[in-house]
Amino acid sequence: MIDGIGIDVVDIERFSESLKRTPALLEKLFTPSERDKSTASLAARFAAKEALYKALSPEHGLSWHDAEVINLSNGKPAFLFRGGIADLVDGAQVHLSLSHDGGIASAMVVLER
Repeated sequence: MIDGIGIDVVDIERFSESLKRTPALLEKLFTPSERDKSTASLAARFAAKEALYKALSPEHGLSWHDAEVINLSNGKPAFLFRGGIADLVDGAQVHLSLSHDGGIASAMVVLER
């Protein structure tokens, strides 16, 4: 049964400008292994975390580092969960799709229980 759906889009250039204007955002939003990605990939990962938040509809905030976007051996994106968010998704399947093209990064998350 689908328990939640979230989608988010990010303007890559605007996101890049935010990172340049506020360099501390890179550490705040991304884990060390995420930080070495291209700006387009970072924007897609940010969109993924926002989409996850929408799919979960939590009553409290979530830590950005508790949901790391990784790539499986076949290249498919997935989440690696830690901390409080791991408890929220316990027993659920979380499906993730990322895309970036034409200056826009997007992500969709489906939470299935």
